[in-house]
Amino acid sequence: MNGNQNQLSGGHLLDRRGFLGHMATGISGVALTQMLVRDGLLAETQRRAGVSSAPPIQPAIDTARPHLARQPHFLPRAKNIVVIFCSGATSQIDTFDYKPELIRQHGRPLPGGEDLVTFQGKQGKLTKSHWQFRPRGNCGKMISDLVPEIGSVADELCFIHSMTTKTNSHGPGENMMSTGFRFDGFPSLGGWLSYALGSFNDDLPAFVAIPDPRGGPQMAGNNWGSGFLPAAFQGTDFNTTKPIHNLAHPSGIDATTDAHWRAFLKNINQRHLQQFPEDTDLAARINSYELAARMQLSVPEVTDLSRESQHVLKLYGADDRQNKLKAAFARNCILARRLVERGVRVVQLFNGSYHQGGEGVSNWDAHKLIFEQYSKHGPVLDQPVAGLLKDLKQRGLLEDTLVVWTTEFGRMPTFQQGSIGRDHNPDGFTTWMAGAGVKAPFSFGATDELSYKAVEDVVTVHDFHATILHLLGLDHQRLSFYHNGIERRLTDVEGYVIEGILT
Repeated sequence: MNGNQNQLSGGHLLDRRGFLGHMATGISGVALTQMLVRDGLLAETQRRAGVSSAPPIQPAIDTARPHLARQPHFLPRAKNIVVIFCSGATSQIDTFDYKPELIRQHGRPLPGGEDLVTFQGKQGKLTKSHWQFRPRGNCGKMISDLVPEIGSVADELCFIHSMTTKTNSHGPGENMMSTGFRFDGFPSLGGWLSYALGSFNDDLPAFVAIPDPRGGPQMAGNNWGSGFLPAAFQGTDFNTTKPIHNLAHPSGIDATTDAHWRAFLKNINQRHLQQFPEDTDLAARINSYELAARMQLSVPEVTDLSRESQHVLKLYGADDRQNKLKAAFARNCILARRLVERGVRVVQLFNGSYHQGGEGVSNWDAHKLIFEQYSKHGPVLDQPVAGLLKDLKQRGLLEDTLVVWTTEFGRMPTFQQGSIGRDHNPDGFTTWMAGAGVKAPFSFGATDELSYKAVEDVVTVHDFHATILHLLGLDHQRLSFYHNGIERRLTDVEGYVIEGILT
């Protein structure tokens, strides 16, 4: 090299000996950094909530009994979880995110958004909620008249007002909230939890999904699927009116004969398994058949609400003869409590369906007629969910159960041009949690003064999932599954535990 070629910034020259010396120092520095990260001694590593540099932990799963209860990574705050998913993107502006400035600016253009084009087109004027907000509970939390019964349990709720997501389309949005990815084929939150923790009940699935009485959400099975995890960890979907298909005895065969045939089949399967002890698929298949046989007794019992007291039916609104859809969803909420009582690890309740009635009619996707549509959806959701929280608390179950309410994204503070409804908004919306391990009453994060974008303590879906796993005793960085050459996680390569909401 000549002098011009080897001169570095600052006027220093680098010869061959100097170059090799710098190389050695650099490699040593990289090695030292890796050791500090491994031992968790870097300041950034220590700062990040819920981040672990330890290797992944693969659950020790008995393939013959994959749903046996397993130990978490550390002492959990919650043993069970109930996820209430409102399909269609519930508007935070009309439920839980009170914005006096939006009321003051009602009818004006969105500042800086005159030419803004969102999911379905251009935006119209800023529009306040049709429903008045009032202080609720002892805490005085401002909650809309659309959900007054949920407002009555405001002291039990931990709101996250700064949720964001990566998509403004319903299908990918449901996938993102349920699996951590926008695309199909990834395990659901419930699948990961049943894979990691198993169940407390041998006679019921570890993970039960309860679709809306009108049908499932847009992505249906993806919301409770096992993805690339073993099929044993997918959710089982049923409710009080639509029991599991093919669970009854075969037509024309009495219970005694059916039991004899099952005993004979079990004997053959066990002999086959003894011959091929390494056949994990066979072991899992045998287990699924045996669980199905046990469920012939357990599921009819748990879905039979005839023994519930009139007081409980009234608490949930299951006795409402005027609003049959509300009564049906209330029965689903009672079923969720009964499943938690019996040790089911994960229960996922859906409110809103894309399989009946079309856009906005049977779900929360209110582009066109938000007042008319939400006036129907609000009462269906409100009393049953409030009843569930009250019932869990009265029975002492809320101490060990985490209840999560969510939707796939939020909605705009404006009405769409030429419409009286709100368009999709992934940049700021509300979710809430209640029960084991979370502060209540409490509000975390915030959107701007118009509820357009999250601006304070912004939370991602990966943060949301990392926190749920943490509350159930799992380190989101250590829970993984090796698939196609990658150690896959629910939180991908992102996510922080939201320490600010933890007790």
